[in-house]
Amino acid sequence: MSVNETSMKDKVTGGAGKVVKKWGETEKDAWFRQQKVRRSYQDEVVQKLDNAIALQAINSQFLLEKYGELSYVTDTYPLYVVKAKIWDAGKKTLLVTGGVHGYETSGVQGAIRFIERVASNYVSQFNIVVAPCVSPWGYETINRWNPHAIDPNRSFYENSPAAESAALMKLIASLQVDIDIHVDLHETTDTDNSVFRPALSARDGVEQSIWTIPDGFYLVGDSDNPADDFQRAVIDSVKKVTHIAPADDAGKLIGEPVTQSGVINYPTQKLGLCTGFSNSQFCTTTEVYPDSSDVTDEECIVAQVAAITGALDYVINV
Repeated sequence: MSVNETSMKDKVTGGAGKVVKKWGETEKDAWFRQQKVRRSYQDEVVQKLDNAIALQAINSQFLLEKYGELSYVTDTYPLYVVKAKIWDAGKKTLLVTGGVHGYETSGVQGAIRFIERVASNYVSQFNIVVAPCVSPWGYETINRWNPHAIDPNRSFYENSPAAESAALMKLIASLQVDIDIHVDLHETTDTDNSVFRPALSARDGVEQSIWTIPDGFYLVGDSDNPADDFQRAVIDSVKKVTHIAPADDAGKLIGEPVTQSGVINYPTQKLGLCTGFSNSQFCTTTEVYPDSSDVTDEECIVAQVAAITGALDYVINV
């Protein structure tokens, strides 16, 4: 979320993380009114998608379609998906999602880069669906939540309160295909501790733990379907691009036990995570660390693409 959230956080916490009052509608509205547009969804996402589809190699194989629209007080945001023109029931289907948390830049730009440079290499083997920016308001204002202070990545369930999550689930249901592979592109940033978790404490009136931010790339698998070999293949692909986050002294990443190098598992459906709704055989959530002194923004984007290709190459050879 924007730095403006820090001032709102201080109003509803004791200044040292001790919760004073759970946010009501008044506090949520005050938080929303403090948010400012800090970059352009139209320029940095929509225009790039238009340009990618205009390239002949892409244009002959993929379609750019509007699958919904988000209407908020400040603006209206069209939602776009890129998908293969020709569908084959005999192929496995890949879903790539980016920007579920809009502030996580490399997830959005990594999904676009995959479309621009890599997707055409795999379209003969997979049905491909890419939703590059699920939360465009969050992208523009650099926020984890939507304007109603709802986290879309905890809202992938029936009758979702997040319009972003509901629109994506409706899109995938309309395709009437099984999603075999789902790669959801995320980041873990230093502001998770300095801004977002304190804000969560304030919003919910429940003190949140502050954890050590992992220095490097890691994955979140599904504890009900961990797919260990699949996760390992993704890690092996990414570590050619950037470093993998080591476990902390307790053998954990963000408070969760490491199941193998660079991998933790969450109950994705129970938590309402994006990878949980697709019921895919092979699913993973990437977590890039853009604040590391050892990576550049470009390397973060390339790491996201490497995660997707690592997933696809594993499924091809499994």
